[in-house]
Amino acid sequence: MDTNDRSITAFTMLAHGSFHTYELSIPIFIVIWLDVFDVSTFVLGVVVSIGYGLIGIGAVPSGSLADQYGSRMLIVASVVGMGGGFFLLALAPNVLTLTGAIVIWGIAASIYHPAGLSLISRGATERGTVFAYHGVGGNVGTAFGPLLAAFLLLFLDWRLVVVLLALPAVVVTVVGTTIEFDVAGDAASDDDALDLGGFVADSRLLFTTGFALVFVIVMLYGVYYRGLLTFLPDMIGDLPAFETLTLLGQSVEPADYIYTGLLMIGILGQYAGGRVTDIVETEYALLTTLGSLGVLAFVFLPTAATSTTAFFLVCGLIGFCLYATAPIYQVLIAEYSTADVHGLSYGYTYLGMFGLGAGGAALSGALLTYVSASALLGVLGVIALAAAGLVAATIRWL
Repeated sequence: MDTNDRSITAFTMLAHGSFHTYELSIPIFIVIWLDVFDVSTFVLGVVVSIGYGLIGIGAVPSGSLADQYGSRMLIVASVVGMGGGFFLLALAPNVLTLTGAIVIWGIAASIYHPAGLSLISRGATERGTVFAYHGVGGNVGTAFGPLLAAFLLLFLDWRLVVVLLALPAVVVTVVGTTIEFDVAGDAASDDDALDLGGFVADSRLLFTTGFALVFVIVMLYGVYYRGLLTFLPDMIGDLPAFETLTLLGQSVEPADYIYTGLLMIGILGQYAGGRVTDIVETEYALLTTLGSLGVLAFVFLPTAATSTTAFFLVCGLIGFCLYATAPIYQVLIAEYSTADVHGLSYGYTYLGMFGLGAGGAALSGALLTYVSASALLGVLGVIALAAAGLVAATIRWL
């Protein structure tokens, strides 16, 4: 990579890591919030779905803003808002104000992916490699954010832990306002800034191409992603082999560390997924990861009942495939849209991924409350295989 690519990579890795630190620390706190606020998994699933859903709902206007004004300051604003919203979680006295804090976080978080991904797609020379490193940065936050939260919760009250996790946003803000890089065509002219007609025309053009099918694929993946991860520590903790332990006088939740271990393996998946798109056709790579996720959902609980080693292997494969999928579909989106609407295309992508996909949290909360974990994983397996089927359709017809 040249100097410009390295600067873009550093900035987006830090911001992406912050996004996922906050996003995937929430499931760690859910286990605590269920007791503190005395609510069911269904209610808390709906609350979290609202926050996660706003990430997607806000992604479309955020993507349009990235096309109009450029990405740098939008990314900085996103990080500031995420840190502030997360800090407000520490002040929540009840589930209603908790919901308000999650809403603020979700609105700020909605800005990041359309702005960050359009910055990479327009500014990076070695796009696939930068996407790979960007994914690694996200997964460092994904894994080590929850791991840090789980470790700090051994010694500190959960509210203080939330405050400490909000502090890295300050570092990212300083880097984002000082680092230097160039992006040709990073923003449109002022004459186009508020062109509603152009927005509608660009949107119509996107959805009359193969992008429409890719959008549905990403939405289904988003339901699987959110449906699996939101209550994963709670599901693992309900398994007899991974109940709460007492270590050195402290209560330890093995499920939290299995969850973070799965996310750590996702770092390898993110890197591999980004690099493989430079080697094989993107559609075939996506078909492989989505098909694997479908199968892994079906065998998740059966392996837990038969062999701890096999269960850990399945967890590792889920972490790898779940996060290998992300840079693959990000490259696919760039291939199915033109450079001048990359921000808008990523906005719609994350409307599907985090907005409509956020329904996975409510789905998982409902199935866990009223049916069973087996039913949830069966439904998620079908969803992943349906997405894989649509990828096969793109190979066949597009």
